[in-house]
Amino acid sequence: MHMADALVSPAVGAAFWAASAGIIAHSSAHLRKQLDDRKVPLMGVLGAFVFAAQMINFSIPATGSSGHLGGGLLLAILLGPSAAFLTIASILMVQALFFADGGLLALGCNIFNLGVFPAFIAHPFIYSKLIGREPSQSRMVFAAIIAAVVALQCGSLGVVLQTFVSGVSSLPFDTFVLLMQPIHLAIGVIEGVVTALIVSFVYRARPEVLQSVIQEKPVGELPVRSLLTAFLISAALLGGLFSWLASEQPDGLEWSIAKITGSENLTQPGFKAHEALTAVQEKTAFLPDYARPEGAGLDNNKRLGKTLSGIVGSALTLVICTLTGVVLRRRRQG
Repeated sequence: MHMADALVSPAVGAAFWAASAGIIAHSSAHLRKQLDDRKVPLMGVLGAFVFAAQMINFSIPATGSSGHLGGGLLLAILLGPSAAFLTIASILMVQALFFADGGLLALGCNIFNLGVFPAFIAHPFIYSKLIGREPSQSRMVFAAIIAAVVALQCGSLGVVLQTFVSGVSSLPFDTFVLLMQPIHLAIGVIEGVVTALIVSFVYRARPEVLQSVIQEKPVGELPVRSLLTAFLISAALLGGLFSWLASEQPDGLEWSIAKITGSENLTQPGFKAHEALTAVQEKTAFLPDYARPEGAGLDNNKRLGKTLSGIVGSALTLVICTLTGVVLRRRRQG
């Protein structure tokens, strides 16, 4: 559901850049008041895990489409909304800048759609209400599935509305929305099941991590090293190895566009902002589309590109998210 710049006008792109930047500032200010030492490495490791998980597209049966884990709700459940939003924003920045996954002009829209809806809508108003203050594992599973569906439906509708308001594409609103919502309903169900499985694992391994978010208190004195190790190993396996198994079918957004236009890609509008940001992205994206560029001196095959992208991208996300937590923690202490 990463929007390309061809869907967004400069005005809409700038507006959502401003909105996302404001929410980043708000989340940073809020997190400085509650961030404890154990959540700093959790932000980094979970950011790396979600980056790697997003590389694995799963096929949606009988549609010719695919989807991938968004991860915003999972991050909100394990870290809390503010830390989750900063983490998903970091992931999307790494993807856009270094892998050309999503446009730079559309980056504010992507952060809003994949960050705000799961972290600040689905988590507090759906997930938290359903699990209550003393949740059971079964209630967590049910709540995760429902909240994931709501988050994906809101996010996909956000894409349609941002595209429609931009007015730079030939995608009709009614047809676009009738394609986007059902396919992302299916993707949302699968994301909900995956999220529920991961949350169940954490509930059995370190329930205090979940309780710290529910009760808005520090994780506690118990070590979380084993949990960090599990997610770090999972990130390495997902990005470095299992990404080979990712579906080659178009994702829900590309599939919807292709159903309307006959092509997964749209013609780039002739605005100077599009041209300038595309030029920037061409310079910064050293592994565009998660593949080795031609003439790189190594065998340019898909498996090598995905392995390298998974390892490098996860490492970059790990460093950026951890540094974000460290900086916020030091400012609080200062």
